Amino acid sequence: MKKIILSVLLLILVFTSYAQEWNTDFSKAKKEASEKNRNIVLVFQGSDWCAPCIKLDREIWSTPEFINYSKEHFIMLKADFPRKSKNKLTESQQKQNNQLMEKYNTQGYFPFVAVLDKNGKMLGNTGYKKTSPSEYIKTLTSFK
Repeated sequence: MKKIILSVLLLILVFTSYAQEWNTDFSKAKKEASEKNRNIVLVFQGSDWCAPCIKLDREIWSTPEFINYSKEHFIMLKADFPRKSKNKLTESQQKQNNQLMEKYNTQGYFPFVAVLDKNGKMLGNTGYKKTSPSEYIKTLTSFK
């Protein structure tokens, strides 16, 4: 019985240590980016309907390689646009995401990944690519 409990606790620890840390507040993300002198990776996604968004999450954002790198080099900011009522955002969160969309993703692409400097100036953008986490990191870091 002790082995089972220990195994479950170990699994929980492993999975929680590899969770991507997402900001959802643009002001807080900019403040943290300024304090740590990092770029912001702003991800526009439809978490419950956009197949390429779900693939990007599974193939890049959720990988240990990307998570470990991003913790030291980026401030991760998510602007989600779910469609299912059970995933509905608060009114204030939806308003902020809409404002971010108007400023940075005027074409309405999903997924849309914008790399911003600590002041919120767009340095470059990309989307879903069938590639490795290390290649995706190279793309994100190429924007200066």
